[in-house]
Amino acid sequence: MKDKDSEGFFTASFQQIKGGELTDCYFQRALQILKAKGVNKRVVAEVFAKNFPHNWSWGVLGGVEEVVRLFKGFPLVIKGLKEGTFFSSRQPVLSIEGNYIDFCLYETALLGLLCQSSGISTAAARCRKAAGDRFLFSFGARRMHPTISPLIERGAFIGGCDGVSEALSAQMIGEQPQGTMPHALILVMGDAVEATTAFHEVIDKDIKRISLIDTFNDEKFESLRVAESLGKELYGLRFDTPSSRRGNFLEILQEVRWELDLRGYNDVKLFVSGGVDEKSILELNPLVDGYGVGTFISNAPVINFSLDIVEIEGEPIAKRGKESGRKKLVRCPQCYTYRVLPEKEPEGDCPCGRKFENLTISLVERGEVVYPLPSPQELRGYVLGQLSHYEL
Repeated sequence: MKDKDSEGFFTASFQQIKGGELTDCYFQRALQILKAKGVNKRVVAEVFAKNFPHNWSWGVLGGVEEVVRLFKGFPLVIKGLKEGTFFSSRQPVLSIEGNYIDFCLYETALLGLLCQSSGISTAAARCRKAAGDRFLFSFGARRMHPTISPLIERGAFIGGCDGVSEALSAQMIGEQPQGTMPHALILVMGDAVEATTAFHEVIDKDIKRISLIDTFNDEKFESLRVAESLGKELYGLRFDTPSSRRGNFLEILQEVRWELDLRGYNDVKLFVSGGVDEKSILELNPLVDGYGVGTFISNAPVINFSLDIVEIEGEPIAKRGKESGRKKLVRCPQCYTYRVLPEKEPEGDCPCGRKFENLTISLVERGEVVYPLPSPQELRGYVLGQLSHYEL
């Protein structure tokens, strides 16, 4: 237990997680019993999601790289889907083979890694689908504990966001942070035009000039003032209007767009942030060029994975409601039809005529990582390549 005066946050270290300290107590008791009774059986356990939040029909798998890092050096065989793979309910996304006592303390951590990251990447992918080719940025780091900001922003980027706002997280994924200006700058400067002009004078020229509209005055007139002040140097306007003041927000944006276009500011783009989700994106798409999404992604509902034993000492066995035996997930590269098959069964052909591809690959072989860890950029490209096959 930490001393009440000690420094630090109430979060666990990698060493504590890898040491098996982050576990539900009944796993500790199970391990104690098995060791006391001399029971040490080899098992295969599989991870899958029974259903999805909000009646979603698909998910994007996240957290695989962290799982690989967690089990590096363990005498286990781990197979599963590549990070960023789309999946549906009751499809196995990961399996662990080994003596149960070697990994029973890690079920809590394993599921936590997969559940949260998958939820974040899935929410981001849904926003990406809704936004189409419009800009999409993750603005949600401030909504969650700062120690997990890199996790959130990485998952958001992999899921399809074009960039993230939090500086360290952007550095960790090899991207430049994306953002505009805070209301505080305009409040301290006393005026949106003054703040935008100061931004233009001080900030590196490679950063796009996007002015925040709505701090003091009517959005239409504030937009025109800023546009007239910066002229061609103005890239865009961000609307973060509080919900209590929005009224018919789409009509406000339509009015601003009309007035800007009428005066020749056709190239000035409109960005929206504040309470944005997939539904509002679809509603605002006719007028908006880009979105900053916060809580919908950072506080995304987790994907409720479960881990279940499906084989013991080579014999298929599972609890009620679960299908026993080792499995693999195959997918048609043409029509994206999926099949769950026994592991040793041939992939076969899809009804469309193409051969199914096995999505279940080796990740860890007896402690050695055999999965080539892709970069966040490669994972994002993989997600976007699959997204066209799915609907909201």
